[in-house]
Amino acid sequence: MRKTTKAILIIITLIVVIQAACTKFEQGVPDPHSEWLSGGLQTAFDQGSGAYSHMFKSLPESLERVHEIGDGQFGATFVTAPAPLNPGLGPIFNNVSCGSCHVSDGRGKVPGMGETAANMLFRISLPGMGEHGNPVPVPGYGDQIQTRSVLNIPKEADVTISYSEQSFTFGDGSVYSVRFPTYTVNNPYISYPAGVLLSPRVAAPVFGLGLLEAISDADVLANADPNDANGDGISGIPNYVWDVVHQKKVMGRFGWKANQPAILQQVAAAYNGDMGITNSIFPKESSDGQTQFDSKPGYHYELTDSLLESTSLYIRTLAVPARRNVNDLLVMQGKALFLSVGCAKCHIADMRTAVNVSFPQLSNQLIHPYTDLLLHDMGDGLADNRPDFLASGAEWRTPPLWGIGLTQKVNGHTNFLHDGRARSLMEAILWHDGEGLSSKNKVKNLSKKDRDALIAFVGSL
Repeated sequence: MRKTTKAILIIITLIVVIQAACTKFEQGVPDPHSEWLSGGLQTAFDQGSGAYSHMFKSLPESLERVHEIGDGQFGATFVTAPAPLNPGLGPIFNNVSCGSCHVSDGRGKVPGMGETAANMLFRISLPGMGEHGNPVPVPGYGDQIQTRSVLNIPKEADVTISYSEQSFTFGDGSVYSVRFPTYTVNNPYISYPAGVLLSPRVAAPVFGLGLLEAISDADVLANADPNDANGDGISGIPNYVWDVVHQKKVMGRFGWKANQPAILQQVAAAYNGDMGITNSIFPKESSDGQTQFDSKPGYHYELTDSLLESTSLYIRTLAVPARRNVNDLLVMQGKALFLSVGCAKCHIADMRTAVNVSFPQLSNQLIHPYTDLLLHDMGDGLADNRPDFLASGAEWRTPPLWGIGLTQKVNGHTNFLHDGRARSLMEAILWHDGEGLSSKNKVKNLSKKDRDALIAFVGSL
């Protein structure tokens, strides 16, 4: 009897401790306008390795089921056809599943020493514009290099990465270094044309995309300043891209250059280009017209519309992790510095989603994504020199900062920027140039204490 009583007391104690921990984490969340609620009502209070993978709250049961199906599909490994489950991989591809690049719904990692670049994506094109203003595909290669292939089929090429270090100094004389990447295309299956424009990309996090999609075009355009009318040196512009589903030009908001208009098209394009999986939006094999093409007579789309929609719904309904340490004095000091050096001119904290009576979970939410979804010239150092619709070779979409402080916890690394060259948040800041030059120079002249405070704030997002 004593043993039973003791066991009950231990269980009660554990419950109290767990509840206290949760209460402590959620302290200071008094109303929907709180800074803690990065995703508005669709905010997940989780600081662990699963922080990016929570479902929206209050979804109807039918959508919860679709989300779960999409979750399984996001992690599903595709194989070559014929197969009873997930057939259609290749014949050329970059990876075997969505989750292989977007690990735990988070950020991709650049390869380490001696590792291949198979988990990175390399966009390619020729100079000029296609029919809809799109990049011009490279004959024999398309618009990205497929670095893998199925058995007995040649992959398109390998890409190797090398880095060189260069040292600089902060205003207080302390030294920092940044690394400069060089990309080399090796072992092309056919002659690799001269003058190809190449742009490396790592996978971006996929949580919170439904909320970003729900922001109205008008609200995005309200922050645009194409002619720098206010003279602050920042002239964010929208990208306008081809909507395959609706067959018209619309505003782009996803991808490193805002080159995709909607989650559904982004997902369909990734299935097709990254895995060689045909679908109703992109029905042609990525190898169409190349020697690797292997058409099977009578074989329909390799991904059904129901699974494509389920995967899209899964991504659309991923919640955003809550802020941490909002009331910490160092974090609050860092927030003031974030504003004073001008970071918030592009990384806009507050946005509101449009009213959507058919999807109330996305409707009229005050969110804190720290992005304007616009393109900005980031200077020659970060330029890939590859235009993408209206985005120049030096322009990039402002990436959201919400959840960025949990990258190490969720993804096991701190590689940032479009190609993962930055090994820390500070290194990412120090790569800013062009429209970000003024802010970078102000950061460089901060004291060590203030720089630490700034990083503490960004890490709390």
